Amino acid sequence: MSDWASTVSDPPLSPTWAPGAFAGAQALRAHVREEASPTRERTGLALPSPFPQSLPPPPLPPPPAAGSLTRWAVAPETLLSSLCPLLGGGTAMSGGEQKPKRYYVGVDVGTGSVRAALVDQSGVLLAFADHPIEKWEPQFNHHEQSSEDIWAACCVVTKKVVQGIDLNQIRGLGFDATCSLVVLDKQFHPLPVNHEGDSCRNVIMWLDHRAVSQVNRINETKHSVLQYVGGVMSVEMQAPKLLWLKENLRETCWDKAGHFFDLPDFLSWKATGVTARSLCSLVCKWTYSAEKGWDDSFWKMVGLEDFVADNYSKIGNQVLPPGASLGNGLTPEAARDLGLLPGIAVAASLIDAHAGGLGVIGADVRGHGLVCEGQPVTSRLAVICGTSSCHMGISKDPIFVPGVWGPYFSAMVPGFWLNEGGQSVTGKLIDHMVQGHAAFPELQAKATARCQSIYAYLNSHLDLIKKAQPVGFLTVDLHVWPDFHGNRSPLADLTLKGMVTGLTLSQDLDDLAILYLATVQAIALGTRFIIEAMEAAGHSISTLFLCGGLSKNPLFVQMHADITGVALSCTGMPVVLSQEVESVLVGAAILGACASGDFASVQEAMAKMSKVGKVVFPRQQDKKYYDKKYQVFLKLVEHQMEYLAIMNDD
Repeated sequence: MSDWASTVSDPPLSPTWAPGAFAGAQALRAHVREEASPTRERTGLALPSPFPQSLPPPPLPPPPAAGSLTRWAVAPETLLSSLCPLLGGGTAMSGGEQKPKRYYVGVDVGTGSVRAALVDQSGVLLAFADHPIEKWEPQFNHHEQSSEDIWAACCVVTKKVVQGIDLNQIRGLGFDATCSLVVLDKQFHPLPVNHEGDSCRNVIMWLDHRAVSQVNRINETKHSVLQYVGGVMSVEMQAPKLLWLKENLRETCWDKAGHFFDLPDFLSWKATGVTARSLCSLVCKWTYSAEKGWDDSFWKMVGLEDFVADNYSKIGNQVLPPGASLGNGLTPEAARDLGLLPGIAVAASLIDAHAGGLGVIGADVRGHGLVCEGQPVTSRLAVICGTSSCHMGISKDPIFVPGVWGPYFSAMVPGFWLNEGGQSVTGKLIDHMVQGHAAFPELQAKATARCQSIYAYLNSHLDLIKKAQPVGFLTVDLHVWPDFHGNRSPLADLTLKGMVTGLTLSQDLDDLAILYLATVQAIALGTRFIIEAMEAAGHSISTLFLCGGLSKNPLFVQMHADITGVALSCTGMPVVLSQEVESVLVGAAILGACASGDFASVQEAMAKMSKVGKVVFPRQQDKKYYDKKYQVFLKLVEHQMEYLAIMNDD
């Protein structure tokens, strides 16, 4: 994931409550901030912003040096209400009474790290920690991880966020994770998913593209289940990976396997001992139908009839909706590992992007001047943007969008159909473009000297070189097609390649900054491409709700508002950011809250635990320019296909 997530600095002290105005106030917002690095680890408190939601925060100062402490001052009422639970009590009330607080732990397993948060019943994130996890790439397009390493990281971060808390007040635990494939034997021990026979590496990651031949054969069947994945199955889904294991690692893996888990389901099993799968995972990545269950004919047709013969015991024959309570809750062994009490409610899990959607899409938008205030929740599109990006739109009735996954019933919000568009690399693409440029060492040195992240520095550098024109106009003759890892949506073509047109001999910092800008714009143009496909099929979208690491980059957010907003109407496409920037973790905590029984439904928990933070509106004066950029964007892929046809012409 892009390092932006760790580099946005805190606002200065509130002018109303200066450091001496209230003893101890600074301690509330204290959290350790470290410079971004592949092995960074962060933990600390994170309480509500003292700034009114209707006003933008003041300019941000540079982040502190690695390992230093940042403190915020807040008003006394916020101090008391937030400190009481941390000292083992509850919310402060008149007369000395205290209302017991209820807390939930959300755990999110991303591509490169595990993160955890302690969240209260109003959706306020009280503590946060993260820890890196190992990744292996033994050969091109093979990406692997270790389930034991991932679980160990889950234990590290969970123990940190509950330090100093009365564990009896923690009511529920929710997990989300990438849709990676975990392989265990019949005794639940790891099995190798590699030719080296290394059983520690027992996870095929979501972005692994080893099963190209297998997915092509699956798509050639044109089986009816494929209509629920946009007509074409992605190599990132589980069926082609399973077929690859059967055909390539028969003796060392396939014949010994007893359990194939989606990573989110592995985590809930590890916590509870219950092998039930989440409806989210099975519907979105395994071809399961919420209405009809497994389709025997599909698995037989693609050569995986083994699952039918054993009644799907290896991939899941008990399925629960996300947020449902699993078994008897946390097992004693898992409780020791995680630093929690046995029996705490554990929820059926979600895929990480879906947790992000859950954490943002249900927010109360009243008073923000948004057109979606008077519209149904189906007018909102959640965009979860990190290493990759996912575009989550819901509908009351099924909508089939060519090249967009779904419709999936109740896969994210109960009672609604979900369509999921996506871009296979976004944060990873930005990193790739920036780090591969000749001026990258110079950028690193200058950003370090100013105590900034490389992306904060690039954003400020763009402001310096734009002169009198809007910053986006710097790319008038530089254009990027962003499919460096194939196209997930809406073309669903994993063979597509990235393209850059307009390069010169320049290799200076200005050139790097403009290439970075063009890449960010290309990602936003790709989002517009997806939205137009969804609109053409029957969705009606008026507002974007962004979360994930890239949503903390103001340039990324503004480009999405400007570029996607001009696609549909003169009123634009505003971007809503959550009050809690870690929306994926809030989504995971919502699962735990539902499992605890503290909320009657997922929808109720979403409404009470999701809050709007900031709204970014499109700059309509730039509409004509971005319409032209979009025309070029579409020409790029058209030309790529023409080039391919020329080269393949015998």
